[in-house]
Amino acid sequence: MIRDFSSIEVLQILSGMQATLILSAIAFVCGGCAGLAIALARTSPFRWLRIASGAYIDFFQGTPMLLQLFLVFYGLPVFGLRVSAWTAVTIGLTLHASAYLGEIWRGGIQAVPKGQMEAARALGLGAFSRMVDIVLPQGMRISLAPTVGFLVQLIKGTSLASIIGFVELSRAAQIVSSTTYKPLIAYSVAGLFYFAICFPLSRLSAYLESRFAVKT
Repeated sequence: MIRDFSSIEVLQILSGMQATLILSAIAFVCGGCAGLAIALARTSPFRWLRIASGAYIDFFQGTPMLLQLFLVFYGLPVFGLRVSAWTAVTIGLTLHASAYLGEIWRGGIQAVPKGQMEAARALGLGAFSRMVDIVLPQGMRISLAPTVGFLVQLIKGTSLASIIGFVELSRAAQIVSSTTYKPLIAYSVAGLFYFAICFPLSRLSAYLESRFAVKT
């Protein structure tokens, strides 16, 4: 039965946007935690850690996100771990985010002037204190703009989750389109929702980049 496009359909698409925001937030936070560990491994004095973390980043940056989602969704059941679409997408996007954030933050850490570390050593600070109190705060500030920029890409990338059955913003628009036979309206509404989320973040990223470019 063909339905008219009404406020009910808008609310259905809006529920998809809610799922997109929740998924993006979880993947960004969890990916950030893992990404920090990747960044520290990439800057570690231990060669094997640098090699292992570098290989991890190369894999996730060198393969499509869609393939990564497929590997999680269809690969985990091979090992007896059957997961829902929600769980598979969360794991897949978290792994993807950790690789990219790890590389972004690695660049920020290595951009901190060497003199900062030398001054910290002269003050008698240990390796842990030098990293936590001196290097990381400065490195994270340097990396703030690209981090926000990656968040925008992550939000838009959640649209691929619909391929394995997760109902996010794009999938919600597709469902509404199939029931109303008004794809232009459905996808236009979804596009406006994406724009409302991503445009302010894009402007924030540009602002942070211009602000910190002068100070760093």
